[in-house]
Amino acid sequence: MTFSGAREESLMPWKAKAPVDLRTEFFARLAKGERMTDLCREYGISRKNAYKFKSRLDALGPTGLVDQPRAPLNIPHKTPPEIVELVLETRREHSTWGPKKLKELLERRLGRSLPSANTIGKILFRAGLVERRKQRPRYTPRASTLRESTAPNDLWCIDYKGQFRLGDGTYCYPLTLTDHFSRFILCCQGMGAIDDQRAREESELAFRTYGLPMCIRSDNGVPFASTGLHGLTKLSVFWLKLGIQLERIRPAHPEENGRHERMHRTLKRETARPARSNLLQQQVRFDEFIEEFNHERPHEGLAMQRPADVFVSSHRPYPAKTEEPTYPTHDDVLRVARQGHITIGRRSARLSPALGGELVGIKEEDDGRWLITFMNIDLGHFQGGSVDALPPPTDQ
Repeated sequence: MTFSGAREESLMPWKAKAPVDLRTEFFARLAKGERMTDLCREYGISRKNAYKFKSRLDALGPTGLVDQPRAPLNIPHKTPPEIVELVLETRREHSTWGPKKLKELLERRLGRSLPSANTIGKILFRAGLVERRKQRPRYTPRASTLRESTAPNDLWCIDYKGQFRLGDGTYCYPLTLTDHFSRFILCCQGMGAIDDQRAREESELAFRTYGLPMCIRSDNGVPFASTGLHGLTKLSVFWLKLGIQLERIRPAHPEENGRHERMHRTLKRETARPARSNLLQQQVRFDEFIEEFNHERPHEGLAMQRPADVFVSSHRPYPAKTEEPTYPTHDDVLRVARQGHITIGRRSARLSPALGGELVGIKEEDDGRWLITFMNIDLGHFQGGSVDALPPPTDQ
């Protein structure tokens, strides 16, 4: 069917004109006596839609033909303003906490459910308190010989957090010790330098407070490891004599101690930016951080529990006296000289200064070499005035 001249413009599709103009035209023609059915067919709309606008026209006049806002007047699931303000206030108190931790903390405080973590994340984003996460590079998983902890005190992790400058110009070297399973921080002590004796004192204090772990994991730096025989140091020898096994990550692979490194990142953000004026003030901030991290801060890896909810002290107490090692299956027991040498027959060989004053077991083997053992570690073979080191076991 074709139309001509005067009526051609009025019969154009609604999208050719503004919708309100077409609706005005539609109802003007309806008022002149044209049939609703014919007009709906001509304009390509449903009778239901036409009667909806007729009701608006009757109730509101010409303004009823204007498109109404689509947003509902009442949004039943909109977060109340007081909750929004509480979320923002809590975030300002804990500037590094994400939506999940804030939700868990506030629900415990209020004793009621709050909007989802996703909603809280949007509240923080709109307030400019969070940024979009950058895409992280993906790495291909590979097998590891490192152990997995299944209970508290199976494995402790120790490290020196990278140094940073204090307000007075000196440097702070934080020594940190955590329980791998529960993430509980056992020690965070600021020091003016990396120090073997101070590290021993702090680990001993942790042993007296929480008992002994089965194993301690560290990197290969001082004072935890050395380039000497089996990487032994005075500190690691002290641990071995307490019956603690040693575990070291590979050089240049901090991700193998990932849980501890992740804690370090939070520690740095919350305690060193900005740093305090001096070491004493910085230690006060470390102590505050430990209290919050262990007892207040929910942890996603613990199903939003606090580390203190999971950690328990070891059933192995720190002994009042460290017993000397015994070697019942060896031929003889020798005490290493202070400089780290031993003498077998008329020949002497250097082991390690870390073993100075300690007892080692020696056992003659079928090929005439002497096997040298400290605790449960076979150090190497003595022959001809030298020691051929054995590779360290995968599980010491």
